[in-house]
Amino acid sequence: MPRLPRGVPVARHRVQEAMRSWGEPDERVETAALVVTELVANAVEHTAGRRIRCRLLRTSGGVRICVWNRGRRHVPDLPGPRSPERCGAAGGAADGPDGGRDVGTAAVADAEEAGDGFPLASVAEDGRGLMLVDALARRWGTRSSVSGRLVWADV
Repeated sequence: MPRLPRGVPVARHRVQEAMRSWGEPDERVETAALVVTELVANAVEHTAGRRIRCRLLRTSGGVRICVWNRGRRHVPDLPGPRSPERCGAAGGAADGPDGGRDVGTAAVADAEEAGDGFPLASVAEDGRGLMLVDALARRWGTRSSVSGRLVWADV
């Protein structure tokens, strides 16, 4: 799809249609719709390429959403820190199944009180969409290269 704001609802509706045609439960369909909305909106805002690619992969435990874009403008730092329990490794983030960094595995309940996940005050208002992705996805991560960035999320 073109890297334009109008691509965000297009991606959301295509994800919903595909997942419903697969017979995915409504809760998973709506979760995926929210996640893809945030990931595509971030790609529109923070990249310079002309197009964004969004791909769904069915897995044994759900669906993986992949959003890929060419080129970069300003790529914000991913919020942190993460607790080792949430990342699946004793020392920090673990490699995801596609070689990317796994940066989230559980919902953020109350970051201000729990001291886990994203402290709300440390995240700019326009960067809070990743908090939603972190809360909704079983896990998510990124892979960057010279030509662009892939962000994936498992729902």
